[in-house]
Amino acid sequence: MMSKRIVIAGWMLVMGLVAGTGLSAQAQGTSIGPSGLKVPRFVSLKSDRVNVRGGPSTDHKVKWVFRRAGLPVEIVHEFENWRQIRDSEGEEGWVYHSLLSGRRTALISPWQTAGTLVSLRKDPTEEAGVTAKAQIGVQVDIKECEQGWCEVSVRNYNGWLKSNLLWGVYPNEEIN
Repeated sequence: MMSKRIVIAGWMLVMGLVAGTGLSAQAQGTSIGPSGLKVPRFVSLKSDRVNVRGGPSTDHKVKWVFRRAGLPVEIVHEFENWRQIRDSEGEEGWVYHSLLSGRRTALISPWQTAGTLVSLRKDPTEEAGVTAKAQIGVQVDIKECEQGWCEVSVRNYNGWLKSNLLWGVYPNEEIN
């Protein structure tokens, strides 16, 4: 009985240290993961069927399935070939690395009321003409971001949006 408690206490200590390491990395902003890339970072789903698991192996149960290629997700942790991701609703789970793409996409203001329209601008200024209007929640491809604005495309429309209207881009992130 005593040895079982020691093993459990030891396991809890190890898990606490691992969790503490993850929190300190998040508190510091970004770090470099085992892949050699920054964590956290935004990526997109490569496939239109992606299983999200409860842990970093196929031994863990599937929590849910994404069914939309190109959807942006945020990598918040890496373990070997597995990536812990967060979606736009704040849900987290684990995905095998080959199901993710470096292609940058974003969702237009998914936190706003459905049906709201935002204006895509001809240039990265509030005064620029409107090239198109897009609904909240629409997935866009990111072409570039600079000085708080991102050039995006959706279907056959291109335009500029303020980066704070996009889920899939960090504040003041530069993308070329």
